[in-house]
Amino acid sequence: MEYLLSLMLFTFIASVTPGPNNIMLFASGINHGIKKSLPHYFGICIGFLLLVASVGFGLGALFKQSPFLHQVLKIVGSLYLVYFAWKIGSANSASSNNEKRNPITFFEAALFQWVNPKAWVIAIGAIATFTIQSSVVKSIATIIVMYFFHGIIGHGYMVNSRCRLTKVTK
Repeated sequence: MEYLLSLMLFTFIASVTPGPNNIMLFASGINHGIKKSLPHYFGICIGFLLLVASVGFGLGALFKQSPFLHQVLKIVGSLYLVYFAWKIGSANSASSNNEKRNPITFFEAALFQWVNPKAWVIAIGAIATFTIQSSVVKSIATIIVMYFFHGIIGHGYMVNSRCRLTKVTK
């Protein structure tokens, strides 16, 4: 019971504290509304779970055996971060531009998890802390379920920001 409570607290805090995902979802909810931000939202939820599963089921061991793969991931991740930085830096604000902008897609959000420093830290932290050696598969599955549950709630709260802000400003 203590294990589950600790894991629940860890995954909840990791899901609701500020980080790139929550900030981008907050901005997407404000700029595009809930419906158009749903692919971004689900991309984060699914992409992060794939990252956690990959870390839990041996990505670290694979990188140890093949440093070249780790280097490739670093380079591709760096290029992807530069792409996102360019996309954010070259975007005009909604108020100064009548041009229609599109929210981040499901695939972009899912891929972003692989270069998101907070995602890596909390994935590795949860796997390192909450994996029980006598029951590895079951404990990793439990971590994934907890992250899914809290990700749906925490990220859903962020994407729903437009409704909350509209009520406050009226």
